[in-house]
Amino acid sequence: MEKDIVVLYLENFEDRAKKLNSFLQEFYETDANFLVKAKSVRFSNGEGKVVIEHSIRNKIVFLVSDISNYSLTYQMLGFENHYSPDDHFTDIKRTISAIAGKAEKLYVVMPLLYESRQHRRSMRESLDCALALHELEKMGVNGIITFDAHDPNIQNAVSTMSFDSFFPSYPILKSVIENEKKKIDSNNMVVISPDIGAMQRATNYANMLGLDVGIFYKRRDFTQVINGKNPVVEHVYLGSKIAGKNIMIVDDMLASGGSIIDVINELSHKGIKGASIITTFAFFTSGTQKFDELYENGLLNKIYATNLCYIPEEIKNKPWLECVDIIKFLAKIIYAIGSGKSISSMIDSTEKIKQLLLQHNQE
Repeated sequence: MEKDIVVLYLENFEDRAKKLNSFLQEFYETDANFLVKAKSVRFSNGEGKVVIEHSIRNKIVFLVSDISNYSLTYQMLGFENHYSPDDHFTDIKRTISAIAGKAEKLYVVMPLLYESRQHRRSMRESLDCALALHELEKMGVNGIITFDAHDPNIQNAVSTMSFDSFFPSYPILKSVIENEKKKIDSNNMVVISPDIGAMQRATNYANMLGLDVGIFYKRRDFTQVINGKNPVVEHVYLGSKIAGKNIMIVDDMLASGGSIIDVINELSHKGIKGASIITTFAFFTSGTQKFDELYENGLLNKIYATNLCYIPEEIKNKPWLECVDIIKFLAKIIYAIGSGKSISSMIDSTEKIKQLLLQHNQE
């Protein structure tokens, strides 16, 4: 069976590809290599192409791309440009074009779903995520594999292509319990949603951990747009008393972290002990200085973020960052789909989490 599986990865996932291959070798009990690299070539005017140097004919192909990896650069007219998500997504389409229908099945693995924050239209604006999914569907992609989609309802944009969004709750909670097991009880911790959109995710974590949940309502100024967003003019906290307690802020992604920093600063006036953050994707688009300050002031305990998106080594080494390794989980998904096995237990890991918390409570 292992000869039927190919992990076709772009350079933006190269730092995690070998580990993914090792786990697949373990699951398939073989020393065969599952990896094939899709080589991206750039011309001097910025145009590009993708070359696949090994055969993938009649294989089940998993095309893996980290569209958030901004560390890659290319030369254009004498300038050094960093890859943007748009560049990475274009390379995904180039790779599909290079496959030219020769694969038996083709799955696109985007840990961070391209344009997932632009998943619905609220004014005369582009509907980028749905448009991207339509393009992949028309190009013959059989399925999308992603993690913690900003709104899983985006799968309704396509009708003939499978769409699976996995939640890395189990490995994240395992890491949280290992680091903060003495703090996790209703007398010492409250789960906080930084806005209305993250409320369901926060509620799920609160229910699993047996904790109370609170929410921040963000009142925005819709008359202006700064850095692509309507600025927040006021935070209003709704929930139980948090004086003398630790808080756990839950969200799917941390971009600049401005809203979360505001939440921590606001709640510091209410007497919290400290704050931890759970997020699937951490970008730190405005740097880490403010997080360093929160940590030095005793307000930040830990940020739990996965390695599904690119994080520079200097940030990984921060004492307040716990980078949760999800590559084994991804390998299990690829192994299950490639072997024709059920993935329902991976989509919903409630039972595994219950066992983890039962063991925690007994200890």
